[in-house]
Formats: sequence, C-alpha cells, structure tokens
Amino acid sequence: MFVLVAALLLLGVVLGAVAHLPLSVALAAAAVIGGWLAVFAVREGLARRAR
Repeated sequence: MFVLVAALLLLGVVLGAVAHLPLSVALAAAAVIGGWLAVFAVREGLARRAR
C-alpha cells in the first residue's frame, strides 16, 4: 500500500511540473522518453530470444 501511495505522489509531482512547461517542450520530452522505452523493450526482447 505504501508503494502505491508513493507512486501516486510522485505522479502528482511530475504532472504538476509538466503543467508549467510549454506544450512543445512537454511533447518533446514525452517523445524522448517513449523512444527510450521502445529501445529498452526491443533490447529486452532480443535478449530473451537469445537465451
């Protein structure tokens, strides 16, 4: 339960910070994070197949 509360608190802080950024900066940051997650997912998928 504590982890859930901490995650929601962190989400609120991050969303509050993003609300003060211009939309173009927020979208660019989201694209960078999404690209990083996509690369990570592909690398993990390839590593699982190699085993």
